[in-house]
Amino acid sequence: MRYRLTFLAGLSLGYVLGTRAGRERYEQLKKSARQVTQNPAVRNTAETAAQQGRVYAGKAFHTVSDKVGDHVPESVAQRVRSLRERGVNGTGEDDWGTSTT
Repeated sequence: MRYRLTFLAGLSLGYVLGTRAGRERYEQLKKSARQVTQNPAVRNTAETAAQQGRVYAGKAFHTVSDKVGDHVPESVAQRVRSLRERGVNGTGEDDWGTSTT
C-alpha cells in the first residue's frame, strides 16, 4: 500500500508540474526534439546502429537456425517461412520487419 501511495503522489506531482509548464514549454521540447532528430550526425549514427543491428540479427538467426535445426515444430517453421517470404516480396523490409532503405 505504501508503494501505491508513493506512486500516486509522484504521479500527481508530475501532473501538476507538467500543467504549470504549459503548452509553450511542450512546444519548446517538441521543437528541440525535432531538431535533434533532423541533425545529420544523429541520423547517420542511428542508421549505422540500425544497420549493425540488422547484421547481428542475421548472424544470430543463422546461428540459432544451425543449432536448433529440425527440433522446431513444423507449424512454427512454416510460420517463419511465410513471414520471411512476405518480407522478400519487394516490401523494402528485411527478415526482421525493419526497413532496408
